[in-house]
Amino acid sequence: MLQNIRDNSQGWIAKTIIGIIVVLMAFTGIEAIFQATTNSQDAAKVNGEAISQNELSQAVDMQRRQLMQQLGKDFDASLLDEKMLREAALKGLVDRKLVLQGAADSKFSFSEAALDQVILQTPEFQVDGKFNAERFDQVIRQLGYSRMQFRQMLTQEMLIGQLRAGIAGSGFVTDQQVLAFAKLEKQTRDFATVNIKADPGAVKLTDEEVKAYYDLHAKEFMTPDQVVIDYLELKKASFFDQVTVNDAELQALYEKEIANLAEQRRAAHILIEVNDKVNEAQAKAKIEDIQARLAKGESFEALAKEFSQDPGSANSGGDLGYAGQGVYDPDFETALYALKTDQVSAPVRTTFGWHLIKLLGVEAPEVPSFASLKDKLTRELKTQQVEQRFVEATKQLEDAAFEASDLAQPASDLKLTVHTSAPFGREGGEGIAANRAVIQAAFSTEVLNEGANSTAIELDPETIVVLRAKEHRKPEQLPLESVASAIRAQLTKERASAAAKTHADELIANLRDGKLPLDKLVDGQEWKATEAAGRGEEGVEPAVLQALFRMAKPVAKDKPTFTDVTLPDGSLVIVRLDAVNEAVAPTDEEKEQYRRALASRVGQQDFAAYRKQLEAEADIERF
Repeated sequence: MLQNIRDNSQGWIAKTIIGIIVVLMAFTGIEAIFQATTNSQDAAKVNGEAISQNELSQAVDMQRRQLMQQLGKDFDASLLDEKMLREAALKGLVDRKLVLQGAADSKFSFSEAALDQVILQTPEFQVDGKFNAERFDQVIRQLGYSRMQFRQMLTQEMLIGQLRAGIAGSGFVTDQQVLAFAKLEKQTRDFATVNIKADPGAVKLTDEEVKAYYDLHAKEFMTPDQVVIDYLELKKASFFDQVTVNDAELQALYEKEIANLAEQRRAAHILIEVNDKVNEAQAKAKIEDIQARLAKGESFEALAKEFSQDPGSANSGGDLGYAGQGVYDPDFETALYALKTDQVSAPVRTTFGWHLIKLLGVEAPEVPSFASLKDKLTRELKTQQVEQRFVEATKQLEDAAFEASDLAQPASDLKLTVHTSAPFGREGGEGIAANRAVIQAAFSTEVLNEGANSTAIELDPETIVVLRAKEHRKPEQLPLESVASAIRAQLTKERASAAAKTHADELIANLRDGKLPLDKLVDGQEWKATEAAGRGEEGVEPAVLQALFRMAKPVAKDKPTFTDVTLPDGSLVIVRLDAVNEAVAPTDEEKEQYRRALASRVGQQDFAAYRKQLEAEADIERF
């Protein structure tokens, strides 16, 4: 299938493919989506196969962005350890390389036909529910990738998925393990709680204590390291008014546009492969047997589901959807275009094996008029010219910025305006300062310390900037007056919580010794009792629930066990565990659920162990 795409393909995995790709990449995480480019300097070699510095740089940058997203916009990016980020990213790339080598050694494979079906059925490559070659090219081109790399990387992800499924899917557990897990999972506990409030009002702090804390933690009270930048912004949109197109160019593009309009045919097929296990004669005999059954009135769809060896279409009755000319294998296409609707072909031999092909439907598009397409064609022609102008201007800007000692000359050369940002720190700011590449450039040694202009930075596919540091605001000690109230609030909370903790410890000791009866009020409060609480009990503080199921079983009914839990506001909860209730025997359905969950966990552990074994046996060089 898709012979034309296969033979001429030049592309890799697009970030927009979110279904099967995400699932297959789950175990390697971000390491899986890096451009397969080469670099003269290697970051590592795994059994002789190189990992380039470019791959590693992209991995580090992506890991940093993900961490920033998870930690929030207020997180100080300067706290990230670049060495640790690099080591983690390189480990991920090495692990991925090892698994791919393991898949190759284990003879895992993914057929070109199956790969074609993944591409055909990917929604991001479809228009109105049908695969569209132009859309396919547009998506991967916008992401900066070629077809060949796309197919190579997609194949790799499929191989990794096969290997993972083969190992992780073989995990199993015994009946005894299932019952032991069910016993713990379904266990419930009877408990009671009482709150011990922290009393900030009882805490008295002197100015000397606040000053002492300020002096002891001086490094915590500093202004952020900030920079103000000047920058030039080159926007692709600014070139549209500078280019023109003529009617002759528009007419030529129109003729090309309508020449590409062709009818779409919806095909279904049954494939019997010719391979190491099935020879030519056997495959042909099998397809002829299926042909005979069709002649007797059996359903094409049912036979495709039962016999077709195309994994991408068999489950849908062999349906391949609509596609135009130039998509399928030439012999397949010749047979398809000779059919009438609902007609089935004679056996057809292609590079994949023997097929029976059925034509399910034909769609003939209307040819639009020149007038209706003129605006669209004008945009396309202008876009081509603008792209060229933009590339040339970007190169000119980068060269001028490299040679100049400020931004005035590059601004004059390209008729640009020098903009100035608001101060921002290493965590970024608003506008241009929200871009991670801008932040990195602004705080780089070359820009911040050596006073150089930055290289060209792509904010997005439409915008390029060059920047230089205008002002560096180094960290300074904040005066005590500006932080005294925050210090006082922090110390007050800590001391109030510590006092509540001391009081809770005294109460627990008295409860254990019997000095405080279990049926009496504690600090004027009644115990809040809960019976048969499960591990997912609603309405109970998660920290309390977690502590509850870590507590030791009471030795007797009148000898409960106690613990305390500190809450975020500084108050405490005394937890009294009265009884542990053993679980009832699980139902057959529950046992199967537990078995699947435990087997999956065992499978994941087996796969992790397999990766460790690959690493232990590999020749890995890190540079």
